[in-house]
Amino acid sequence: MRIMLVEDNLSLADGLSTVLRQSGYAVDVVHDGVSAEALTAAVSFDLVILDLNLPQMDGLDVLRSMRGRRNAAPVMILTARGAPEDRVKGLDLGADDYLIKPFDIGEFEARIRSLLRRQAGLRSATASFGALEFDLNGRSFSVAGQPLDLPARERDLLELLILRPGKVVARDTITESLTTIDDDLSPNAIEQYVSRLRKRLALAGVTVRTARGIGYFLDQTPG
Repeated sequence: MRIMLVEDNLSLADGLSTVLRQSGYAVDVVHDGVSAEALTAAVSFDLVILDLNLPQMDGLDVLRSMRGRRNAAPVMILTARGAPEDRVKGLDLGADDYLIKPFDIGEFEARIRSLLRRQAGLRSATASFGALEFDLNGRSFSVAGQPLDLPARERDLLELLILRPGKVVARDTITESLTTIDDDLSPNAIEQYVSRLRKRLALAGVTVRTARGIGYFLDQTPG
């Protein structure tokens, strides 16, 4: 999953991006409102973490612009502005969560998981497809209760697929979700990840099918 972090405090941005990347998310970091507005117009994110007191363009204006373009990506406001009227304004403009600085890092991570579950339409922290199960909290897979160890990129790709069961995930969506502005991903690399996943999932009775010219989807193999 791809997250954009908008934070002008460089040390805080560095610390939070490290935490997010250690959890396996692809993270883009920007430090001003104009860059944030431009990037949300060009890239689809699974979550935007947005400070309000930003150089060049206030965070609320970034949020207003996003929702004006009908960009429905979940937005967590992360700010020192804790007055009730600030929270009300942020939520009324379309923010999905509002976390006030200083904050506990465990709560920060839990709120992210909650927003991503909500976006995926999950009522619990797990998603399953046949014998394959995904734990969103730990971002880990298992087959019939046995852990399935996957390299990071293969896990990220399989996560995209299991959160959209039976639906084709477009190649462009996969590319945007697995890469950042500092880390490009080629179509050939995606093909390699798909091929490796098919081998790893053989015993699970699950495979990754190709929708020719469009993308990929999960399917169950004949028993």
